[in-house]
Amino acid sequence: MNRSVLSLLPLLAAAACSRGGSGSPTCGLALLAGPSLITSQLQNARAVLTDPPRGMPDSLPARVIEQRAGSGGNGALIVGRDAEGKISMQYRGPSFPARGYGLLVVDDTSQRAMGVLLLDQEEPAGHPAIGAVIGGSTVLNLYGVRVDWASVSNPRCPLFGGSAPASTS
Repeated sequence: MNRSVLSLLPLLAAAACSRGGSGSPTCGLALLAGPSLITSQLQNARAVLTDPPRGMPDSLPARVIEQRAGSGGNGALIVGRDAEGKISMQYRGPSFPARGYGLLVVDDTSQRAMGVLLLDQEEPAGHPAIGAVIGGSTVLNLYGVRVDWASVSNPRCPLFGGSAPASTS
């Protein structure tokens, strides 16, 4: 596990365990482990997306993961494509990171986009950006990974706060 992910663990634990009705220790652990397992997939070349996936929905859930205590949260993304066919997303919600990157999470079984992690940490080296995420005047590069969704998200404590919409495009 890389050092930047490890530095996020205590903050994520505090944030996860303090969430309303889903603030159980189980959910706290799930919200710690899920993003860590997902970002570790960037080390697996077969899991990294090199092109934008087909069948993207019009909107996706997002989870902001920042290094500052008390920050982060959930939001939504309006999904589109730019002239080059890359994904262009507009963030709606609190706490958009001033630096970092977006990570599109795709279920490797259904090939369905599940959501986007917005991470306040160094961008992954050597991977192609498949698009951009815009929040206010900040633009973050978007990368993508395929994951075994069932192994990184606990249905009782959804990583993105609910299920992803069905594909429309």
